[in-house]
Amino acid sequence: EVSIDLDGIGECSVQTGIGFLDHMLNLFAKHGLFDFQIKAVGDLEVEEHHLVEDVGLVLGRAFKQALGEKKGINRYGFFLLPMDECLASAAVDLSGRYAFAFNASFDREKVGALPTELVEHFFDSFAQNACMNLHLNLYYGKNTHHKIEALFKAFAKAMRLACEPDLRARASVPSTKGVI
Repeated sequence: EVSIDLDGIGECSVQTGIGFLDHMLNLFAKHGLFDFQIKAVGDLEVEEHHLVEDVGLVLGRAFKQALGEKKGINRYGFFLLPMDECLASAAVDLSGRYAFAFNASFDREKVGALPTELVEHFFDSFAQNACMNLHLNLYYGKNTHHKIEALFKAFAKAMRLACEPDLRARASVPSTKGVI
């Protein structure tokens, strides 16, 4: 279950059963200034894959739905984010077309109960279902927790910029085609 307000103040309630994923989604809301509620129940007794994937795809769909025709938004967002010893970037285009690039690696197999291989899968699922371009890069870093946090925070900031109103565009669609 997901509810979302793109014009929020960063308040959220997240319950997935995976503590580190909850932490990442909370900071995504806080740094993106999105208000949302997420309640996810999955087959964690089997493994985490399905739940992480489902949260990514449902949250991506919620963003797509909340953006509607995308009239008057910036459409593009980019952010370069330092997180202690890490440096990460996120670039997004809310184009209505899916593309995904992920350039990050992690030394640990898990952070808390979250398998690090599912970080990429979460973002891919989100991008596919939001119908957006998403490029995430981790330039360097040592601590796996910090690396993942830097990616989520950079993504939050880039999404915030892309979703915000473009005051000069007013109510037009940010495309020469007239539709996204």
